[in-house]
Amino acid sequence: MRTPEEKKTFVKQKFSSISSSYDLINSLVSFKIDWYWRWVTTRELKAFPKGAVLDLCAGTLPLSLELTRQAVGRQVVSIDFCEDMLRAGVSTLPEDGRRSRIMPVCGDGEEIPAKENSFWGCTVAFGVRNLSRTERGLREMRRVLKPGGKLLILEFSRPQNFLVRPLYSFYLNKILPTVAGLVSGDKEAYEYLASSIAQFYEPAALLGMMREAGFAKSYYRQLTFGIVTIYVGIK
Repeated sequence: MRTPEEKKTFVKQKFSSISSSYDLINSLVSFKIDWYWRWVTTRELKAFPKGAVLDLCAGTLPLSLELTRQAVGRQVVSIDFCEDMLRAGVSTLPEDGRRSRIMPVCGDGEEIPAKENSFWGCTVAFGVRNLSRTERGLREMRRVLKPGGKLLILEFSRPQNFLVRPLYSFYLNKILPTVAGLVSGDKEAYEYLASSIAQFYEPAALLGMMREAGFAKSYYRQLTFGIVTIYVGIK
């Protein structure tokens, strides 16, 4: 078992090693469904078309791009602790006006470099699972949200359907690491992905942690047979 600091170091190293091929592999192994998941998630912030939103664990900025595409008056602060991921994302930002509304910042999701009550929304796509101290991260997310602001977490989960679950498990543990490893050159990074999904909290447990962190009106909804779950919480 890794300590929290060891996990943080390991995850940063793995994401750094796959940063240049990250977007390509995501589209490949998800059959481009990941773009639909992000679209559904960001639609939850349609009540906040203007002002600042935090995209935490922003990676190569795909969710930041969708956030700015859906609302032309929205500014996004995109925080990730892996500088190589942010640099890979910045290098591919389109020249269509969204670039000027995305502010990439290298920072830790467990010590968010922002003042209290700064954002109307906080989004985290496939990043909560990688935090070394989940409870601390959730408290930080609440701290930087404005009163009435909304937290959105998009995260992998484990399908419960008795037909889908074994097929998904075989794909996740056997096919995905092999294909992604060949493309990225780092099979271990995608073996970690599979193990981290297997070990992550059940949706009801994570929802309980959100409520303990102080989020009200919390609920979750599942997409694509439960392969991913969207968690919603209000400050």
